[in-house]
Amino acid sequence: MLSLSTPVIGLAVLLVGVQVVYSALDMLNISYGAAAVRDADTWIRDGLNISDPERILAYQRSTTILSRIQSWVGLAILLAIVVTGIYTDLTRALTQTGLTPSIQGVLLIAGAVAGSRFLSAPFDLYKTFVIEDRFGFNNQTVMLWLRDWIIGLVIGLIAATLIGGTVLWVIEAVPSLWPVLGWLIVIGVSLATMVIYPRVIAPLFNDFEPIESGALRDAVEDVFSRAGFDCEQIYEMDASRRSSHSNAYFIGFGRAKRVVLFDTLIEQMSTNSIQAVLAHELAHWKKAHIWKQLVASTIQMGAVFAFLWWITSSEWVYTAFNLPSVTYAALGIGLLYAGPVLGLLSPVTNRLSLSHEREADDFAAETMGGPAAMTQALQTLAGENLQNPFPHPAYAAFHMTHPPIPTRIRRLREQYGDDNINDGLLDGDDSSAETDGDADDDPATPAA
Repeated sequence: MLSLSTPVIGLAVLLVGVQVVYSALDMLNISYGAAAVRDADTWIRDGLNISDPERILAYQRSTTILSRIQSWVGLAILLAIVVTGIYTDLTRALTQTGLTPSIQGVLLIAGAVAGSRFLSAPFDLYKTFVIEDRFGFNNQTVMLWLRDWIIGLVIGLIAATLIGGTVLWVIEAVPSLWPVLGWLIVIGVSLATMVIYPRVIAPLFNDFEPIESGALRDAVEDVFSRAGFDCEQIYEMDASRRSSHSNAYFIGFGRAKRVVLFDTLIEQMSTNSIQAVLAHELAHWKKAHIWKQLVASTIQMGAVFAFLWWITSSEWVYTAFNLPSVTYAALGIGLLYAGPVLGLLSPVTNRLSLSHEREADDFAAETMGGPAAMTQALQTLAGENLQNPFPHPAYAAFHMTHPPIPTRIRRLREQYGDDNINDGLLDGDDSSAETDGDADDDPATPAA
């Protein structure tokens, strides 16, 4: 058992305090969202095509409560490991193995990754086979879930030990420069991930079929042409094997960039709405959002490494937590301090993403000749995924990287009017892109 020195108490207060803040935001969000959904009953029924708005609230409550229980259980275990001295005993035992400090650190990282995966498994099982099943989203079998879990564990172990091991080796080899070199390693990994993930990792979980012909391909080529892009890598992903949730995403750069549409999204949306979603995703490349986000995360990681440098160079950390004199032991404690602080800074760091989403919405409206297709796409995403479109503003500030859907719709209509400027530009049935109702409340976010 560690002596309850100021640093130990401070860490516990920081971790528990942030958890209390998040729990309060969750409760506030549920209460606020319930009142807003009931006030907007007509818009939700007509605009989102949800016959029973109470299902939104029930789904939100179920997922939020489970997530918060998981967070508190994880925190309790973490505090027990640190405060009772288990972490200290582990690091001291590793120093007695005769292995190099970098290998010792890799073993500690591997244990942390595996422990986290095993801890989250029962919660993920419950969410998938109880909550998601109850609301009609789950299409996954237990064997498929287990396969995904094992693959995820292996990938997590490989990635964490390779990256962590490289940084720890740098600490040994160049102790005076490790924060700078470690920072550069993380930047390199971020760039490499944008190429490796779509080509190597994602295909381990899903099948990706190129959209090469037919009406959808024609519609895709049309929107690419109007957006000023050559139509290259557009894929349909078999998301329906696991869930009926729908989404789309853009990833990569250079020749490795690709747009991925969930098969569920293709099934749920009209051609016009799919075109609008594509235009929105293309905007993230057209407007250099990917690079701007990378620069922002690079600056943030630079600050984290500077903090870790200070922590690992401070004698009080080793004394307060009774740690052996190896850098990786203090790094673990430093990350525990840094994580909650980064969470509290989310309202600041999310602002860049929010501005990018607004720019992408504008680009979609301009590319489509008006806002109707984009607003319909947003409503479909919210309705099909049972998203509560009305989060509390404080909750949204901490958790939302996209503006709330009613806010996005209202903004598009204010800037571009209610209808497409030139419906003749668009393929498909224009009537399917009409929108109903007004959104008067301040609200939530899909992932378009």
